[in-house]
Amino acid sequence: MPDNPQTQKEQPRRRQARGERRIAQLLEAAARVFCTTGYTAASTNAIAREAGVSPGTLYQFFPNKEAIAIELGDRLVHEMQETYGEALAPVDPATPLEKAIGSTIDRFMAFNTEHPVFFALMHGPDIPGRMAETHDQLHATLIGRIEDLLTSLMPRATPADVTRTAHICLGIYKSGLELVLAHEGTERAAYVQEIKDVLVRYLQPLVGDRLG
Repeated sequence: MPDNPQTQKEQPRRRQARGERRIAQLLEAAARVFCTTGYTAASTNAIAREAGVSPGTLYQFFPNKEAIAIELGDRLVHEMQETYGEALAPVDPATPLEKAIGSTIDRFMAFNTEHPVFFALMHGPDIPGRMAETHDQLHATLIGRIEDLLTSLMPRATPADVTRTAHICLGIYKSGLELVLAHEGTERAAYVQEIKDVLVRYLQPLVGDRLG
């Protein structure tokens, strides 16, 4: 007896769900391999082995490791964009500067410590070409969001001053992030606090103790 129409519809959905689970499994394995060995030294065989599947299974979904890195990077960039959209949202002008910076840094750090492969791929010396373009676009967008926030906090500053300040803030964060990812536990928390303190001391003379 042939399958009924409902069963015929469910079969492709089940196959699609299995495929999505397999892709997620391969991307998680690739993230671990990229973090451990770096992008250049990583191989599809190592990723397949980490995922517990055969290389043939991996090639059903990705033709090479660059395709894996690009898919992983695209998903992380999307999540990162949501993170900085929330982190750099307008805040109450009465908010103390220390609290505003602390909240923003905590959001960014939470993302980067949960996804260390983002830093490994986006800031490594061997980043795939398309990902380099994506990183540049993300960097430019992020600088623009920081500039928008600083403009409201520094109304007397020139555009050049605002842009310079935005670059310095992001540079401080990125430099500190590498140190944060190299430590764990209480020492990691101490480095995060140091970054917050540096940014507060840098911005305080420019915007005052409170944002208003």
